[in-house]
Amino acid sequence: MPKKTILQLALDLPETDRAIAIASEAANSIDWVEAGTVLIKSEGMNAVRALRKKFPRKLILADLKTFDTGELEAELAFKAGANIVTVLATADSSTISEAVKAAKRYKGKVMVDVMNASISRVKEVQSLGIDYLCLHVGIDMQNKGHTVFDRLHEIKKIANVPIACAGGLTSETAPLAAKQGAQIIIIGGAITKAANAGKAAAQIRRALKLGKPFASGNFAKFNEKNIGKAFARVSAPNLSDAMHRGGQMLGIKSIVPGAKMFGRAFTVSCAPGDWAKPVEAIDEAKKGDVIVIDAGGKEIACWGGLASASARRVGIAGVVIDGGARDIDEIRKLKFPAFARHLTPAAGDPKGAGSMQKPIVCGKVLVKPGDYIIGDDSGVVVVPREKAAEIANRAIDVNGREGRIKAEIAKGSTLSKVLKLKKWELVHSK
Repeated sequence: MPKKTILQLALDLPETDRAIAIASEAANSIDWVEAGTVLIKSEGMNAVRALRKKFPRKLILADLKTFDTGELEAELAFKAGANIVTVLATADSSTISEAVKAAKRYKGKVMVDVMNASISRVKEVQSLGIDYLCLHVGIDMQNKGHTVFDRLHEIKKIANVPIACAGGLTSETAPLAAKQGAQIIIIGGAITKAANAGKAAAQIRRALKLGKPFASGNFAKFNEKNIGKAFARVSAPNLSDAMHRGGQMLGIKSIVPGAKMFGRAFTVSCAPGDWAKPVEAIDEAKKGDVIVIDAGGKEIACWGGLASASARRVGIAGVVIDGGARDIDEIRKLKFPAFARHLTPAAGDPKGAGSMQKPIVCGKVLVKPGDYIIGDDSGVVVVPREKAAEIANRAIDVNGREGRIKAEIAKGSTLSKVLKLKKWELVHSK
């Protein structure tokens, strides 16, 4: 068993030079350097060779996640300079055994990733001569709310080799994982997405040394209870990226520059210019809701300054109109978050046709009552309520990655150089 808690840095970036730069910033605080699966898939074993050359005294782990050809893949990594390779517990036992044989030949070690493996399988793999177990919760599972703490206690009870933990750990949660039995703490995004990787790594090292959490909040995972904090932190573009360039309302623009809006959708359908149901919705909606109006997309107003004043007074978070809005100067003076397809002086009449709290289409996007609506100067995005926590976490990840890129640009680079755009241009585009 390790005498102290090992801090392992997971480098899951597609570029070797960026990975090395981040690891160099964090080097004084970390023990092991991991060539992450993303890095190896992108750059191959040359990434392992580069890390070995840059960090000759650090232990290098190659996160192969091998599922077949255990001996061959392990041998490639050990020859490239790795000290440890990873194999999936769900691989056939022969694959794990072959990796163990290669490890013995090269004086290396094997870590088995137990992601999606049953407890009975975890017991089995320990009889195959492995050196470490890795309790790993993947990013996609993290975004759905799963954590290493879901299984750490049961894995600890049956483990007879050191346990490594990976899966969204931060300075707040890493000490808790160590207290519950993890001897190797694997940190990825909490360091690699930080503008100052050295400072982030030092904070996590200090938290582990003192055995108590240090609040950072930068990369915490969110759930239904605190999802508002996530949506307040990210932008509409972050959310669209998190939804694979989806969710945006087409043609809907901000009326009030600089206004940001977040809330649950209170949906309204009305005839073009019929402002009865939109105004009545102000009385029906809850504080913090966003009124979303399908007004047929026509250039006649169903909302204006008086409605905005009324909505602001009762705590409505904003309004989105697939149709017209007027009294723009008044709305801007109120600084009421309002988004519309058209700006017009002409209004219709309050006839009362339409409905409330039924699914509608606004900006060519389906909006259901209770969906999350986020708007800023870039536009409006709809997040389905059933996937809100997952998408919020993905958006936080996007936001964090962009923050790191901004920091690298500020140090004297450019966006194309940081992202190696020429390298990654599509082959068939030439």
